Amino acid sequence: MPEFSDEADVTHAAKRELRVALLAHRRSLSASRRAEAAARVQAELVTLVRRLRPARMTGYVPVGSEPGGSDLPEVLRAALPPEAELLLPVLRDDLDLDWAGYAGAASLHAAGRGLREPTGPRLGRAAVAAAELVIVPALAVDHGGRRLGRGGGSYDRVLARVPESALTVALLHDGELVEAVPAQPHDRPVRAVITPTDGLRTLTREPVV
Repeated sequence: MPEFSDEADVTHAAKRELRVALLAHRRSLSASRRAEAAARVQAELVTLVRRLRPARMTGYVPVGSEPGGSDLPEVLRAALPPEAELLLPVLRDDLDLDWAGYAGAASLHAAGRGLREPTGPRLGRAAVAAAELVIVPALAVDHGGRRLGRGGGSYDRVLARVPESALTVALLHDGELVEAVPAQPHDRPVRAVITPTDGLRTLTREPVV
């Protein structure tokens, strides 16, 4: 069905309305509540990383009211084995994501859209395919793993390159794991979410080992 069909228009509108509501709720969170949520999400991620001990994983630098805290990459790097790689995204002009290794807070620079990105060598879009643990942002996720992002499609493309053996985890605030997210055929699900109160929740039949 073409993207300009009535059904696609309805889905786009439903996504837009849900995004507006979720972003407004995030903006309403106090600084202390955001800090508490970040600490809890980080603690759950540290436990997961130490248990899985991935040789390569991806993360990102949360901005604004996104859960996880701006120091998330440093927290993840400290939890990884010394020889493991932590890759962070680099936004391309076409809104796809390239990847580069994280080498400490000093290796980050301010980029467009308020993002902070690594300055190291670019590893290519396919670098994510070798990651065993993939951490992604989301505004909401439903119980089937369907994820609502900010609308650029960057992480739908990323998730299409991730093998089924990898664990994909979205970071959420409380209340953002919802009953249903409007979805289209190109939308890619995640396998699990982390929320401040409930911690790690697997959304598919396959357990997190």
